[in-house]
This record gives sequence, structure tokens and C-alpha cells, in this order.
Amino acid sequence: MEATLGAQPPQQRTWLRAPKFLLAIPSFVWYVFLFVVPVGLVIVNSFGRKISGSPGTVDLSSPSLDRYREVVSGSFRSLLKQTMYTSILGTVLCLVVSLPVAYLLAFKVGPKAKTAVLALLMVPFFANFLLRTLAWRIVLQPRGFVSNFLQSGHWFTFGQALRSGPIEILDTRTAVQIAIVYNYLPLMIFPLWVALDRVELHLREASKDLGANRIRTFLQVTLPLAGPGIVAGLILVFVPLSGDYVTAALLGGAKGNMIGAEVANQYFKAQDAASGSAIAVSLIISILLVLGVLATCFWFMSKLLKANRAVKVVAR
Repeated sequence: MEATLGAQPPQQRTWLRAPKFLLAIPSFVWYVFLFVVPVGLVIVNSFGRKISGSPGTVDLSSPSLDRYREVVSGSFRSLLKQTMYTSILGTVLCLVVSLPVAYLLAFKVGPKAKTAVLALLMVPFFANFLLRTLAWRIVLQPRGFVSNFLQSGHWFTFGQALRSGPIEILDTRTAVQIAIVYNYLPLMIFPLWVALDRVELHLREASKDLGANRIRTFLQVTLPLAGPGIVAGLILVFVPLSGDYVTAALLGGAKGNMIGAEVANQYFKAQDAASGSAIAVSLIISILLVLGVLATCFWFMSKLLKANRAVKVVAR
């Protein structure tokens, strides 16, 4: 007993712990060497000029803004405007189409049906992006099955054709708009579904118990709570859509060209890395400006919603 009482407690071992930021070093290295350095090289090359007769070699001995002047004053400016218009419209269309689908998945569909719908949404991603875009040439060509279907009489049209001639959509901006909405639609649906699925049902039920109808509950409760998912979906769709050049090259022709295709042409066909870099940097700046405007709009909307709620609480 005395030996037990006089025994010393076991000494605790001290472990040396490495700093927590060491876990993020692989990500930082990946980010620096595969993103920061390439973008930095593009920015540097945009101030140079092409050495005539060379396969894309850039002369940086006398840096200048000549390449940017060509972008601003030449045909690239109208092409950049067209790209921004197509990207903004495509992003808005993706949001309009995705919101009902995400709402249906979050609140109206059972677990088994939800799994089936999500699997069907993922099926197009199993195919290559190039193949999915090429398939639209079959759908939209003047002698395709869609055009023939519209020109044929059916029982629900009482034997009358919906069109008198073939559709002329291929190699236009409309064809590009249709294809980009199709290609980028899942990138909008999934963030919206995740955000709506996290909305607690008792908040929506409390809104209805307090006298709000379904529309007011959606606008004042559901939609604000799904705001982070909407922002994530807009960014996930708008950024890659603005730089897409495969869809424009395959379906747009001369009428539906986008600035991303022009960057590829400058690098691979004209072998002018300086002009291609200037166009790419101009595209990056345009994307950042649009995202800045979008962030400002969301900030003002959040302030207005908070002010509206505060006024209602004081009035009561």
C-alpha cells in the first residue's frame, strides 16, 4: 500500500507538432506553378511583339502597349463585346432553367427519384465535351431530324407543318447560345440544389404560418437563403463559358465567333503569342469587371433586403 501511494504518476510524453500551414503547402505549390506562373507569363508576353519569321517567339526588349491598342481599336473589341453578351445571356438562361429544376429536386422529389434525376444530369458528363458539342451539329443542321420534324405534318397539328422550310440555325450565334446552355447547365443546377437542399423546412413553414403565400415565401425566405448557391453557380458557369472556344469554333462559324477562339487562332494558326496574350489578358479583365459588377449588385440587394426587413419589424 505504501509503495502504491508513494509511486509517481507516469510522465506524459510531449509530441512535437508541425505547423498547420504545412498541410497546405502542396496546394500552394500546385497553385503557384500551374496557375500564377502561367498567367504571369501571359501578362509579360502581352507587352512584347512577335519576331517575324519565328514560330511564336516574343521579343520583350522594348515593352509597349501596342498589342492592347490593337485589341481596343481593332475588330477584337466588337468580338469581345459579343463574347460578353453571349456569356452573360448564357449564364442568365442557365440560372432561369436551373432554378425550377433545383427547387423540384430539393422540395418536391422523393429520395429515390432524386437519385435517378441526379444520375441523369450526370450522364452527359460521361461523354467528352467535344463529342457533346459535335452532336449539336447533327441536331441543328438544316436536314437534321429536328428540321425535318418541324416541316412534317403531325396529328397534333392537324396535318400542318410547323415550318415551311429548313431551320437555318447552324453557324450562327443562336446555335452557340443553345449549345453553351446545354453544356454548362449542370454546373448551375448542382450548386443551386445543394443550397436549396440546406434550407430548413421549418423556416418556410413559419413564413406560411405568418400569412405569406408561396410566392412571398420563395422570394423572401427561400431565395435569400439560396443566395450562396446562386453566386457559386453564376461564377462556375460564367468564367469557363467566357473562355470557351470549342463551341464557337464548331457551331458558330463567322457569325457566332467568340474571343476564346480568336486567342486559339493567334497562338496556333498565326503563331503570334504576343497578340494572343493581349487578347487573353483583355478577356480576364472583362471577366473580373463583370464579376465585380455582379458582386456590387448582390451587395446592394442584400442591403435592401435587410433594410426592408428592419422596416417591417419596426412597423409591427
